[in-house]
Amino acid sequence: MLTLLRISGFALIDEVELPIGPGLTVITGETGAGKSILVDALGLLRGGRGSSELIRTGRDEAQVEAVFELPEGEIRARLAEDGRSAEEGLVVRRLIARNGRGRIHLGGSLATASDLGASVGRLVDITSQHDQQSLMDPDSQLAILDAFAGNTETLVEARAAWEALAAAEAELATFDADARTRAEREDLLRFQLTELEEAKLQPGEDEALRSERERVKGAEKFLAACTRGEETLYSGEEAVVGRLAAVARDLAPLAQLDPTLAPLVERLRDAQAVVEDVASDLGRYGGGIRFDPERLEEIEERLFLIGRLVRKHGGTVAGVLERQEAMARELGGLGSFEEGLEGRRAAAAAARSKLAALADTLGERRRKAARSLTRKIDETLRELGLPSARVPIELEDRGELGPRGRDRVKILFAPNPGEEPRPLARIASGGELSRVMLAVKQALASTDIGLVYVFDEVDSGVGGGTADVIGRKLKAIAASRQVLAVTHLPQIAAFADHHVMVTKESTKTRTTVRIDVLDHDERQAEIARMLAGKPPSREAVAHAAEMMRRARVQA
Repeated sequence: MLTLLRISGFALIDEVELPIGPGLTVITGETGAGKSILVDALGLLRGGRGSSELIRTGRDEAQVEAVFELPEGEIRARLAEDGRSAEEGLVVRRLIARNGRGRIHLGGSLATASDLGASVGRLVDITSQHDQQSLMDPDSQLAILDAFAGNTETLVEARAAWEALAAAEAELATFDADARTRAEREDLLRFQLTELEEAKLQPGEDEALRSERERVKGAEKFLAACTRGEETLYSGEEAVVGRLAAVARDLAPLAQLDPTLAPLVERLRDAQAVVEDVASDLGRYGGGIRFDPERLEEIEERLFLIGRLVRKHGGTVAGVLERQEAMARELGGLGSFEEGLEGRRAAAAAARSKLAALADTLGERRRKAARSLTRKIDETLRELGLPSARVPIELEDRGELGPRGRDRVKILFAPNPGEEPRPLARIASGGELSRVMLAVKQALASTDIGLVYVFDEVDSGVGGGTADVIGRKLKAIAASRQVLAVTHLPQIAAFADHHVMVTKESTKTRTTVRIDVLDHDERQAEIARMLAGKPPSREAVAHAAEMMRRARVQA
């Protein structure tokens, strides 16, 4: 509940700190005294539009602050998730500055107006005869019916299902729209991959072919060099092998006389063997060399093909081979396009089916709740002085699924017998709208998430016995919700648990609104004023005392 309201520099208020207790608090005062300023201040804390026009003349800023005691529940859990403190009470502060640099604090952290709307806006419900949008707006009417039906958890499931459906359909649309592009891409990949597979490139093949091409092109030079080398080393006159053998023969007898020469002889014989091997290899290499124009043409054609593929697919043969593997993988993925498309169609259908089932559940609950809510509202309206009024609630199947199902709600109104029910906004007067809203609030009091109901002149256009009934209704609602009611009627004020009086005080240069919490005797005096004006007569004071006594008994 709301435990404290502090206002500074706001409208005609200098400084006010107002403790607020549980139950029914009435706010009274003479016409024009500024009673609705309190309602406007709470509206700011709900995320309402702030304007420098609200700042008191002579002040640079206006500030509204409130403290709420929160029970365990959804709002408290959400605040905790956002890192906002509510353990010792949720502190909400809003500052409006003339320079436009306003600030909002929620639970110890900076916040935005939308943050206030998502938290305080759900805690504090304001009903005014001049602002019945929540009763006439189709979305709000649906919310009223859902609150009465207890559809909170199902609505959370429905929104999740709707988001899943939207995501599945978006993915399907993207996947399906790409079908033509995928087909073209698949054809291109098949062509390129076939070309590469037929080429059968091997790692390092281009370098090996370039070396072979140089050998084939220079066959005569290679053959001449090999022949000369073989002759110089082995077969020609004065060949190196013969000379080495001669030196070894000359040194061999001497090595028997001087052992230090023996290793040299061995090394010469080893060198002779090496030279013979090289000569033999040169002979074989030279024997295999021939100029082959056909082979040279084959090499040139192969190198041309490799060069074209390298330019087309990657900077090297290795790059081409990597590209070939990548294309094979991509083609495999494209080959499963139909399978992927069917999978996405099935996912979208399953999401739609789940949302449709939840929408059916919501629709069934809403229709049942609509009948019950209509009965409760009609019964309350009879007690509120509208004996023939009816408030039918119609549900229309829009046919299109949404995050809240597929229903559209219309709260209608028929004030007199024989009249066809029509939308509230077209035919209900301000007083009738106020009483309908009061009846709705009474019906929702046990299920609504709101902690504080604020009624701004909900008693407009009524009096006498009806006012007494409204007082009892407000008192009944206050049994489960904290209620603040701005009223002109003493019959309603008599039912209050707490009474706040608003007074406007003026001098030649300054006007100030004063707000006081009244004790028992002050309450009696204020109710007497409401009955008979100022100053109240002795009879009015006695009547006020009787009204307060009777209200305590009736409550």
